[in-house]
Amino acid sequence: MMYAAHKAAGGMTSIYRQIGIGGEKFFRSAMKDALGLSEDDVKWSYNVLLPSGKTRTLYLDGRVPLDKISDKTKRNRFHNWMKDSANLLGVDANVFSTLTGTIFEIRQGYKSKDSKRQNADIANAATAYTRAYLPCAVILSTQIDGDILLRYQSEKWAALIGLEGENNPLISTYDFMRDVVGYDLAAFFKRNRKVLRAEITSVLKALLTMEAS
Repeated sequence: MMYAAHKAAGGMTSIYRQIGIGGEKFFRSAMKDALGLSEDDVKWSYNVLLPSGKTRTLYLDGRVPLDKISDKTKRNRFHNWMKDSANLLGVDANVFSTLTGTIFEIRQGYKSKDSKRQNADIANAATAYTRAYLPCAVILSTQIDGDILLRYQSEKWAALIGLEGENNPLISTYDFMRDVVGYDLAAFFKRNRKVLRAEITSVLKALLTMEAS
């Protein structure tokens, strides 16, 4: 039973991680197709110098460079969303005028108060602004602690949460995807919920079943 519990705990953490990775890939693909971007356009990374003198490359989950959106209507719509988001965060107008797009960090949920992760995200936001990008955290569920959300917003992260029925693309992941990007992500999950639930349920059952000795 102890072995089964240990196996289940580690496996469930892995499931959360894999859902997050799948959500990240799907989110990036949807943005690429809906906004007419290339694979390179939607990827972003930067290098940091470590105390050892070596260089480390850090990757964020998605990017939308405004000048790569060829459709003028879509480009203006995305720019207006950026402007409204920046105003909501209190970003100075002079700073906003330098921004050339948005970078995204995508999470299934944010269940822990891991200070190391928070500090890394805050460092990513600071770097994003120096590279002329608005940083935006995208949460696919509603699983985020209120204190963490406030901290990110105070550090000038735009933050979208997996809320439905808000009709507000400044706070809702699904409203943003539908009204700004042009892809109904909520409808995708609803269409495929039976398949997704069945797959996850089968994995959970395997994790929770004790192996015969």
